[in-house]
Amino acid sequence: MDLDSLFSVEGKTVVVTGGSRGIGLMIAEGMVRSGAKVYISSRKAEVCEEQAARLSEFGTCVSLPADLSNAEGVASLARAVSEREDRLDVLVNNAGATWGAPLREFPDSAWDKVMATNVKAVFGLTTALLPHLEAAASPEDPARVINIGSVDGIRVPDTENYAYAASKAAVHMVTRQLAHRLTKSHVTVNAIAPGPFPSKMLAFVLDVEGGEDMIASGVPLGRIGRPDDVVGATLFLSSRAGSYLTGAIIPVDGGISTHG
Repeated sequence: MDLDSLFSVEGKTVVVTGGSRGIGLMIAEGMVRSGAKVYISSRKAEVCEEQAARLSEFGTCVSLPADLSNAEGVASLARAVSEREDRLDVLVNNAGATWGAPLREFPDSAWDKVMATNVKAVFGLTTALLPHLEAAASPEDPARVINIGSVDGIRVPDTENYAYAASKAAVHMVTRQLAHRLTKSHVTVNAIAPGPFPSKMLAFVLDVEGGEDMIASGVPLGRIGRPDDVVGATLFLSSRAGSYLTGAIIPVDGGISTHG
């Protein structure tokens, strides 16, 4: 038993969508610092380039900007990866969108935007890059797909984010379906369902005095998530330590999902 390399991702090639901020940036930095070659994608090209340059101080990080809210953007990213790599060890589907509005005012357009980015892009990019994942896969070391869901896809959230919560529940089911069908290809598919983490999505609360304490008060473990929390889960799923796990939805939420 080689414990020294159990959680290693050194030398692996990784794609992280939505990798220029929030949870995606946390994951990308953790992967780069752990010795992986990481491609990050985000809609804003300038921000993506800036973060890739910063992360390259710790290893190898390449910017591949793309708008994953439409099929053309998904195809563009898959093509950009294919031009640079013939195999892919880990795909982290993190890019997402949210929308909050009261029940009677919730717009139809919100459903289109959120479902396209959060669900269709996950499915589309995974299938487009499947040949590259299969090229890297073996029974001993499967290729990995890690979808970023949400605790809001497990239990009813306090906020009125109808399309977002529904989309994350869909991500969890897509994860299980893909996991079931890709076992013979030696590609594992799992999801992380985060609770509250520092992100643009929560900035409207966290940037207010006392906002973090307010959010933490609703978390059984008494705090919001830290980069180490989501990076640790990702390294587990991406390394030899997680090679026998597929179809799992892992709540990294400080115990919020235990409320039901």
